[in-house]
Amino acid sequence: MKKSLKYVGIVILIGFGLLTLFLSTSVIFDLFGIRAREGNYVLFVVWSNFISSIIYLIAAYGLMKNEKWTISLLGLSTVILIIAFVGLKIHINAGGLYETKTVGAMIFRISVTLLLTIVSYFLIIPKKEVNNNLP
Repeated sequence: MKKSLKYVGIVILIGFGLLTLFLSTSVIFDLFGIRAREGNYVLFVVWSNFISSIIYLIAAYGLMKNEKWTISLLGLSTVILIIAFVGLKIHINAGGLYETKTVGAMIFRISVTLLLTIVSYFLIIPKKEVNNNLP
């Protein structure tokens, strides 16, 4: 069960990371006309998503190798996204242009990243503690 959960986490991290990397770079570099389809995007939110996408891919490797730093990395991504969300709320309150779907997408992304952080904690920490107690 635990091994299955680990592989599901790895697949989610890779899939989420690649999708986010594609979408954020497409907006940043105006690839495939995605920038026009996104409407009133908020650039610092796009950049925070881009940074998180790279973190997701590195974290997938860390989870695969049972590295404890994976938890910190995903925690960092959660903090980056929360800061971007606070910035988005400030931007909105200041009358800045945005798409309403961005608010929901940020809440979803923060929730998924936090969940992946928690799951990684329970998958990695117990294994490391058991290995350290061996004679």
